[in-house]
Amino acid sequence: MSSSPSKKIRIGICGLGTVGGGTLAILQNNADELSRRLGGELEVTRVASRSLQKGQAEGVAKTGTDPFAVVNDPDIDIVVETMGGFKPAFEVVKQALSSGKHVVTANKALIAERGNELFAVAAQHGVNLNYESSVAGGIPIIKSLREGLAANRIEWLAGIINGTGNFILTEMAARRCQFEEVLKQAQALGYAEADPTFDVEGIDAAHKLTIMASIAFGIPLQFEKTYTEGISRVTPDDISYAKELGYRIKHLGIARRTERGIEMRVHPTLISRKRLLANVNGVGNAIMVHGDAVGSTLYNGPGAGAAATGSAVVADIMDIARALIAGVDHPVMPALGYQSLNSELPVLSIDDIESEYYLRIPVLDRVGVMARISNVLQEHDINIDAVIQKEAVSASVPIVILTHIAVERQLNKALHAIEALADVSGPINRIRVEPLLGEVRN
Repeated sequence: MSSSPSKKIRIGICGLGTVGGGTLAILQNNADELSRRLGGELEVTRVASRSLQKGQAEGVAKTGTDPFAVVNDPDIDIVVETMGGFKPAFEVVKQALSSGKHVVTANKALIAERGNELFAVAAQHGVNLNYESSVAGGIPIIKSLREGLAANRIEWLAGIINGTGNFILTEMAARRCQFEEVLKQAQALGYAEADPTFDVEGIDAAHKLTIMASIAFGIPLQFEKTYTEGISRVTPDDISYAKELGYRIKHLGIARRTERGIEMRVHPTLISRKRLLANVNGVGNAIMVHGDAVGSTLYNGPGAGAAATGSAVVADIMDIARALIAGVDHPVMPALGYQSLNSELPVLSIDDIESEYYLRIPVLDRVGVMARISNVLQEHDINIDAVIQKEAVSASVPIVILTHIAVERQLNKALHAIEALADVSGPINRIRVEPLLGEVRN
């Protein structure tokens, strides 16, 4: 015969949109299962939402529109922040932590840009600030990096961490459509916002990469140093040329430990079509992590949605509740997984990274143009690995070049010189290449 729960943990939710609503539904629908796992009871006793609909918070004793009423309720043990944005989310989280309440947040922007300050407040007041749901929805990547892979020195990680961008590139490849056409489709399906900037320009992915890199390498959060580039310049022709060369184009977040410092960058990337990441399509997310002991591991699943992200929020609630039920009212796990962070480890500028490159160069159909381009690249110590040169169907024809590894600063100088050639008829499209993704990189 099972014993009845011995302790009740009271939860307040600020924000009852997609994620907050999904969290509440899981807590209510799976209450018995969660109680059996905990040996205690989780009860949502208060919610606050700007636009609370009738029947949206059934079974909750106190409802309202003011999130600070949740924070200031003395009976609340854990505050869940699922409002998004910075205002009033930052003030809500900070006040809750300062009041000695544990907090769970799904707010990736808040953690990436203000997390250092909030983690310091949490540590000062001996409470947890958990944020599993801020990265990759239902994929438990924070727990994997911080706990499951704690024995490893993480060498690199790379991921498809924005479902909207991955959907757009997948559809462009399948249907040979232009970016603008597929973006409209993504908006019609609800995958992209009316203002899609955060998704298609890589800001959302940069927030997530910043968080993962800090945990992977034990460095402070440094969103401002994460290089960010979107997918709006990728064309169906680029996708076709990449396929001809044996690659697919994905919008990746990449963080790598090098002898000179840490790389943190989000941009379109050519990866071998044989790699697992190259075959993650649609709105799915996937993250590959390489540790020195375990090698490469892949985490794949839904990166957004009410149930998936709500699942991650509830997992964080469970971690805090277990500690409270066990009588541990202070954090056992440091917020980023390290008792001390390495503030001296530099984050490299994009100019200092080394990569292979895909170049699509529009040129006039003239004799010797390829030789002149090759000479410029050679002058800048950049070697050519492969070339695609199509028959001319107009005055301008693209030359596609795949380079060997080069320093980005040198490549930029070479591209500036090439664009100055009289034979070149327009701007060069450059996409970075990660040919060894999924293998150990020397």
